[in-house]
Amino acid sequence: MAKAITFLLLLLIAPAAYAQTTHIVGGSDGWDTHVNYDDWGRGQNFTTGDILVFKYSSDHAVNEVNQTDYQNCDTENYIYSNSSSPTNISLSKAETRYFICPRSNHCSGQGMKLTVTVLSGSTSPGGSKPSPPGTPETPPLPAGGATGILGDRTSLMVGISVVWGALLGLMG
Repeated sequence: MAKAITFLLLLLIAPAAYAQTTHIVGGSDGWDTHVNYDDWGRGQNFTTGDILVFKYSSDHAVNEVNQTDYQNCDTENYIYSNSSSPTNISLSKAETRYFICPRSNHCSGQGMKLTVTVLSGSTSPGGSKPSPPGTPETPPLPAGGATGILGDRTSLMVGISVVWGALLGLMG
């Protein structure tokens, strides 16, 4: 009986270990010249395990660069470059990362550049992630009930519910 209870508790804790957020860069507008990425980035909380998704047309690309090249919109010394949309970037460690569009004048003339400060940690029990320094408040939980909060993890929760029911049936 004690083993069954321990197993069930582990199943309940497991979703927090796999919690991640997928950030569509620029929201519904994607990676494009008419988005203010400073404003968009301020509305996001990035933590280790999250994923950035850059969606863009063939007019754009994504370069990851260092801070100096970001400030100067220098596209020559990139760390990583991709021109195949969507481009997925895993945020695997706490650090600040810099992204620019290497196409002519898109970074310097049209502001197509993004700074991402990744914090270590995971989703807190309250459902929000720690805010970067200087952020006035944590945004509210997404609307839409469990689907809004859990996002793509709803199938995991359904699976846990099925296992839970089966174990309760065996114990009863």
